[in-house]
Parts: sequence; C-alpha cells; structure tokens
Amino acid sequence: MSSESKEQRDVSPRDSAEGNDSYPSGIHLELQRESSTDFKQFETNDQCRPYHRILIERQEKSDTNFKEFVIKKLQKNCQCSPAKAKNMILGFLPVLQWLPKYDLKKNILGDVMSGLIVGILLVPQSIAYSLLAGQEPVYGLYTSFFASIIYFLLGTSRHISVGIFGVLCLMIGETVDRELQKAGYDNAHSAPSLGMVSNGSTLLNHTSDRICDKSCYAIMVGSTVTFIAGVYQVAMGFFQVGFVSVYLSDALLSGFVTGASFTILTSQAKYLLGLNLPRTNGVGSLITTWIHVFRNIHKTNLCDLITSLLCLLVLLPTKELNEHFKSKLKAPIPVELVVVVAATLASHFGKLHENYNSSIAGHIPTGFMPPKVPEWNLIPSVAVDAIAISIIGFAITVSLSEMFAKKHGYTVKANQEMYAIGFCNIIPSFFHCFTTSAALAKTLVKESTGCHTQLSGVVTALVLLLVLLVIAPLFYSLQKSVLGVITIVNLRGALRKFRDLPKMWSISRMDTVIWFVTMLSSALLSTEIGLLVGVCFSMFCVILRTQKPNSSLLGLVEESEVFESVSAYKNLQTKPGIKIFRFVAPLYYINKECFKSALYKQTVNPILIKVAWKKAAKRKIKEKVVTLGGIQDEMSVQLSHDPLELHTIVIDCSAIQFLDTAGIHTLKEVRRDYEAIGIQVLLAQCNPSVRDSLTNGEYCKKEEENLLFYSVYEAMAFAEVSKNPKGVCVPNGLSLGSD
Repeated sequence: MSSESKEQRDVSPRDSAEGNDSYPSGIHLELQRESSTDFKQFETNDQCRPYHRILIERQEKSDTNFKEFVIKKLQKNCQCSPAKAKNMILGFLPVLQWLPKYDLKKNILGDVMSGLIVGILLVPQSIAYSLLAGQEPVYGLYTSFFASIIYFLLGTSRHISVGIFGVLCLMIGETVDRELQKAGYDNAHSAPSLGMVSNGSTLLNHTSDRICDKSCYAIMVGSTVTFIAGVYQVAMGFFQVGFVSVYLSDALLSGFVTGASFTILTSQAKYLLGLNLPRTNGVGSLITTWIHVFRNIHKTNLCDLITSLLCLLVLLPTKELNEHFKSKLKAPIPVELVVVVAATLASHFGKLHENYNSSIAGHIPTGFMPPKVPEWNLIPSVAVDAIAISIIGFAITVSLSEMFAKKHGYTVKANQEMYAIGFCNIIPSFFHCFTTSAALAKTLVKESTGCHTQLSGVVTALVLLLVLLVIAPLFYSLQKSVLGVITIVNLRGALRKFRDLPKMWSISRMDTVIWFVTMLSSALLSTEIGLLVGVCFSMFCVILRTQKPNSSLLGLVEESEVFESVSAYKNLQTKPGIKIFRFVAPLYYINKECFKSALYKQTVNPILIKVAWKKAAKRKIKEKVVTLGGIQDEMSVQLSHDPLELHTIVIDCSAIQFLDTAGIHTLKEVRRDYEAIGIQVLLAQCNPSVRDSLTNGEYCKKEEENLLFYSVYEAMAFAEVSKNPKGVCVPNGLSLGSD
C-alpha cells in the first residue's frame, strides 16, 4: 500500500469533514469467503472510482430524569407572580390588549358600518334560524346578541362573525325534537307538567309547579345541549386537544355542510308550502320528510306558497347582484330586511293569518327573560349529541379565524379561539340561547364592508338590542314561509360546491370521493352519522394511500446528483449492476408486504432465484450420476455458478417518515434474502427518526452503521467501488476502515 493512501486512511472523521475535499480515494473492505464468515481486508485498486463520504455528527441527547422533568413543568406552570398573572388575564381577555391601542380615526368608520350591516342582516336570519333549531324567534335574537358581546371580549380574530349557524341549528333542532317526543309533546302545542317526562316518573324541576309548554321545554333542551357543547369546547382548549380538528379536512367539512344543507332545505319545505307536518329525525329523515310532503301536498296553503315564490323571485336575483357587484358596492343591499318588513306589512294589513290561515311568527316579547340554569337531568340524554355539535362548532370557527388572519397578516391563537367559542355557548346557555359558531357568509359580509376589529361586534349587538327592546313585537304578523325562504336562499353557497367538483377531481380524486361520501351520508343518513362516516372514511383513505403507495426505480439526472423516477422522466442515467428503489410512504405493518412485492418486482426476486439455484444444483447432481464418459451438461454448470448482473440495491428512504417493528423486520428480511444471492442492500437518506429506529431495532451492527448513507449519490458511488475486480458484489456486513 502506498504511503499516500495509508495517510488518507488514517485521517479522522473530524479532519476529513474539516479538510478541503480531502476524502480517501481508497476504501478498506472486508470480503466474505464462500466457505467462511471471516473477512479478509483488501485494498481497492486504482481503477475503482473514488467517492466522497458525508460525515455528520449527531447531537448528544441529554439524559433527562422523568421525575425532574415533571417537577420543572410543575414549577414553571404553578409559579405565581404579578407579571404572570397579568399575562394570564391579558391572554384570556384579548380585548384588554388591543382596545387601549385602538386607532379611532382609522378604524371607527369601517367597524361601525360593518357592525350595522351585519346587525341588519342578522335580525331576519336570527328569526329564521330559530325555526330550524326548533325554537321561538326571540331565542335566535338572544343567541346572536350574547355571542357578539362575548366574542368581542374573548376572541382573537378581528374579522369573523360569531352567531347562529345553519348546520348547528339543524343539529340542535334534531336533538330538541327527539327530546320533545320523549317528553310526550305532540305536534300540537300540548303542555304536560314540567315535572313529567315520557315515562311519567322523572321530575325535571322539583321546585316549580308551573306548566311548561312545548316552547319552554324546547329552549330548556336547547340551552342544556349548548351548555354541554361549550364545556366540551373549553375542555378541549384547556387540554390543548385542538388537534382533533385536523381530522376534519376541508373536503370533509365542505361535504358535511353541503349534505346538511339538503337536510335544512328539506326541513324548510313545509313552511314554504304552509304544511303542518311533524319533524322527522333519525336515519333517512330526509327521504321520510319528502314522503310526508308529497303525501300532504294537496293540503298546501296557497297564500304561503305564493308568498314563498314572490320572496324567492326577489331574494335570489338581489343576492346574485350583491355578489356580482360586491367590489363596486360599498355595502350589500339588505334585501332580507326589506323583504321581512314588506312581508310583515302585507301580512298585517292583509290579515293573511285570519283570512287564509297562514302560519305566522307570533308574539315576540321585548326585553330579556330572567336567567335560568340548564336542566341537569337532561345532560345524560344530550351529552352525546353535544360532542358532534362542539367539534363542528370549533372546527369551523378555528378554520375561518386562521383563514382570515392569514389573509390580513395577523395571527390567531387556536386554543384561545376554543375558549372564546366555548364561553360563547356556556354563558348564553343561562340566558335561553342555543349553540353558536362562526359563519362564513356573515364573516364575508363583515370583511367586505370595512371591518377592522371586533368592535364591529359591539355595534351588531347594539342593533340586536334595539330590536329586542323595541322592534321585536312588530314582527308578529311575519309569515313563517318568508323565514323559510330566507333560510333556503342562504344555502346557495353550500349548494354551489357542486360546481367546484370538476376542479377538485382534477386536483385530488381522493378528496372528491371523501366529499361525496360525507355529503351523501350526511344527507341520507343523519348529520351526526354523516360526520362520523366522513371522519372514518377520510382516515381510511389515509391508510389506503399508505397501504398501496407509489414506488419506482430511480435514475440520475445528467450532470447532477439528483435522482428521479425513470418511469416519470426521460434521459435519466442508470449504472449497470445498481438499482435505486424509492418507496413513498412510511414502512409499517400495513404496507410491509406491498413494500416487499414492489421491491422484488422492480429488481429481482431473491426467493425465486434461490429456488432456481436449488433446482439447478439438484439437476447437476443427477446429471453427474448419469454422466457417461465424464461428459457433463455445460448448461447446468453455468446456471449454478454465474453471478447475477445486479450486485447492489439502494433503497431511497427519504419518503419513509417512520418505521415500526414490522417495518424493521421487513428491512432485515429483505437484506438477508438479497445477501443470500450476493446482492448488497444500502439505505440512503434516512431521517433521524428512521435511523434511531434502525439502531434500536438492531438492523445492523455497530461497525456496519456506515452503510447508512446521507445521500443516494453517495450510496451509488460506494456501490461502484465496493464490487471486486471479478464483478462479484461485496456482501452485506462491510466496514469502512477510512471512516
């Protein structure tokens, strides 16, 4: 060996890393003999191509005692100081941070304008969505009022509008109707005693002897569900489990909202036709409702039908004009309020209720009712319903908050948003309110009309307060058919999602399938089951993607060190005797067989080769026995001794995020099978997590860790210099003396 190569081999890893490309040109290898496991050191000849070895030192992990870790965490979180108390209060009440810095000249005009417009829009929508939630109109006004005030104090988003949301109103209404039926309330406004439920034995309120009618019991159920949903949301914020929302993808939420929109439309059909039908719940309620509608269509109230058609003819074109000219209009035309006022005047002076038996909103009281605690005895019955309601509520709120924060260049705190929306449900539940969340349509209006801060929410609350204290009784003669039309017209955005399907299909077919499955299950089964089906199917799709992931052989891009798929790109270079395989997924128990089959299919199958070799050996022995005059079959001899053209397989692990025990065993098995036929397996571009898993799983010995390469190019260069002059590959179990 030359003195130069000896000096290069003695260079330490640190010196090699710090030197200017002073990498060894020779490699110290160990060859495995056919009849022994001992290795013989040898020098590669000058014809071998040198390669540059990447040397990286891992950070040393400090040994942390679990007890010390827990003590430090407790000390950090349990310490109390004036500064920490101040930060905690300011964090819980963000209004104390931004309100003192409020720029009056810059922001006040936009906040007042947007608050007024959203308040005007909320008045008819609050009344309309109350019907959807199975409540009296005044409770919708209460809900919107309290939500606007509380989110102003606790929210971190400057633009979202928190209040009633159609899908949540639908879910509340389904729960309310179910509990009304269990309590013995029929469709006629019967009034059983407050203390009795369907079994006649359970008392709901032992201290009250008054009669609770259907409306009273409905808001009792609604406020109890709202309270439990708010508790869930605050608990999720406290335990920082906002990660639950990541399982609700955009495709899933969009499909769920669209499917629920069909259910909302169906539930409002009876108001458009003036039919007095019971509300159906449970699986298949959409189909059942339409069956009831068509069976009773001969009872249609012509006055309500004509009113509905006239309102549709006014609302739909005006809404389209608002959307089409939103960039030119300083504020959208409040057509809903105009329709409500006009319809109320027409109904009142035309005496439509008295003359044509048209269904009207009825008396809406002024002022506020005394606060009342939720009914604790109802909690076991509605606790499960509140889970889905709470998850949908905070998922929509957080997603809208982050979307508008990103658009306008500020940040929101997801956990604080969960606190905010949770208390927007807990506190109002004591004041006869039902569940709230952010709503996209009203948020878009709020943003487009110049909103800068949540001070606009206070202006909106003042508009609602004016209605509650003075104007509310004037809506006595408002027809329910008008409210049904307002609800249906506001479903346009969700129903328009069908127009986006071709684009979604071209981007991601899997997301489109998730959208369809969630939409159909939400519409045809029920909203809760639809949400559950959507989440389960979405997770199944994720598993399916990793169960049968893409895999390919790679080639070298000319004049670079970049490797790409040979099946996807042209003019890629490949080295004879070396195949580079990429597997685009984590390697774990679900896809381990897929990994092996793809690798064996695209390279060589070591099992079949070993079987062929055994058959050839047996045939050779038989031919030796029957050979006459010492003449042997040259074909059999050649078949059993010729080495394979392939001598190295490099597995690109850059797309393998993690390994489990099954994945490690699979790599060991693959390596062992290929080693048996003289092919070495090299792993390249393993991330630290995969490297740790390989080390803990004893994939290779300590002296073999240098066979884990930091780049595919480095592994390929090593493979070129590691085969001996005869062309037989160096088997696994190598050690590099120069490293």
